[in-house]
Amino acid sequence: MSLFVFALLSVPQSAAAQVTAFRQAVAEAAARDDDLAAFYRARSFEGIWSHAEDADRRNALLGAFAGASDHGLPSDRYDTNALIARIQAARTPAEQGAMEVELSRLFLQYARDVQTGVLRPKSVVPLIVREVPLRDRLDLLNGLLNTNAATFLRALPPSSPEYTRLMRQKLEMEQQLTEGGWGQSVPAGRLEVGASGAAVVALRNRLIAMGYLERTATQTFDATMKAAVEEFQRNHGLDVDGTVGEGTLAQINIPMEKRLQSVIVAMERERWTNMERGDRHVWVNLTDFTANVVDFDRTTFSTRSVIGARDADRQSPEFSDIMEHMVINPSWYVPRSITTREYLPQMQRNRGAAGHLQIINSRGQVVSRNSINFNRYNASNFPFSMRQPPSSRNALGLVKFMFPNRYNIYLHDTPAKSLFGREVRAYSHGCIRLNDPFDFAYHLLAAQTADPVGFFQSRLRTGAESRVNLEVQVPVHIVYRTAFTDVDGQIQFRRDIYDRDRRIWNALSSEGVALRAFQG
Repeated sequence: MSLFVFALLSVPQSAAAQVTAFRQAVAEAAARDDDLAAFYRARSFEGIWSHAEDADRRNALLGAFAGASDHGLPSDRYDTNALIARIQAARTPAEQGAMEVELSRLFLQYARDVQTGVLRPKSVVPLIVREVPLRDRLDLLNGLLNTNAATFLRALPPSSPEYTRLMRQKLEMEQQLTEGGWGQSVPAGRLEVGASGAAVVALRNRLIAMGYLERTATQTFDATMKAAVEEFQRNHGLDVDGTVGEGTLAQINIPMEKRLQSVIVAMERERWTNMERGDRHVWVNLTDFTANVVDFDRTTFSTRSVIGARDADRQSPEFSDIMEHMVINPSWYVPRSITTREYLPQMQRNRGAAGHLQIINSRGQVVSRNSINFNRYNASNFPFSMRQPPSSRNALGLVKFMFPNRYNIYLHDTPAKSLFGREVRAYSHGCIRLNDPFDFAYHLLAAQTADPVGFFQSRLRTGAESRVNLEVQVPVHIVYRTAFTDVDGQIQFRRDIYDRDRRIWNALSSEGVALRAFQG
């Protein structure tokens, strides 16, 4: 990397005049940004990049910019060759002062991009409602100034093992793309043990390229190929049967370029959650239809889940919050949107509809349906709420797990157990249903009682609604990852069930993020 030093003595002026002109230019350029103005004002508009003694800091910044594409950042935004040319072209103190501030601006841009993401997620997908952990810009500038610059810049990206594994996967896939990728797609048709022909050869070659099958010359779908297909199915969230049917074939034939886009999106998403997640936390990956308890970066409990349906008004949002308590034998207080959109029209046609639900007035009293003329009301003026008392048929089942939030989302049991056997499990109104809610409760309660099963069951048997506070509250992270890795570093892919990652990739592409193997 070439060093550069601003030639503050290149213009025939007195040294004092040059310094004054430089600082004046810094003040004028920084004035357009409140944080930069405050930073430079505190330094009497002295530069941090522009002198010979700043060489290590400058080169550290240029080195970070040179690696921006490794992180899936917009490459043109951090074009080091173009930046060096601009620096060398700055000859006068005024031009050099402006470039000084421009380097600080680029540093802040890079820090935000690599640390907390290129995009503001809610502007791309409104249901990504999480708070991105943006770092104070003055803290970034002062941190850079007061520590070793190279060390500081290396510490900006997420330090999570997942980010490291995703970045490694990205680099490996980019290299493989330059060498031909995964080869030709597999022709349509059902393939199973005993099949042979051109389609099996294409399947064999693609599985070898993907790393699921050792190199072989077989032209027959044998037991080894079946095992490779089963591993592929496990790593893509498919029903595992070792047969290449329509669903498996569609996933096998997704181009490597699309999968690489998913990895880059996953890295961006990892930056959005670049924060302390809790030594113990609950990790709900919507695309994987699972809910996991993670202790010190190791999954200690996992259960299947049902998530919000694909309809725009039923999709599960993405956010993080804190689980405070569980409710055993819960009542279901029907969300007003469901009450007015679904149940009110039914009761207007038949006052006995939804008879399993109580009608509750503003004083919390149960009101007889016979006393209500439902046709007098609409969605905006219906003055009642609805409640389902505790029972095994309650929509929330026999336990719910609460992390109070404005979106009215929580984890809960359900009487609709058959849905957990399906490959794609998007059926709820937005909440997360658990296949093994009792075991989930036991796992959480084990942290505060020696007999979590007995404790839970004793309260369950009463049939009465019972709140149990968690002595140590547990962070909950509801995320959406179509690409992620397991503990062994094996890449996993899932369907873009809500079409969110496609939108995020398009937004990243608009910012200048590109697949590096296809640039120029």
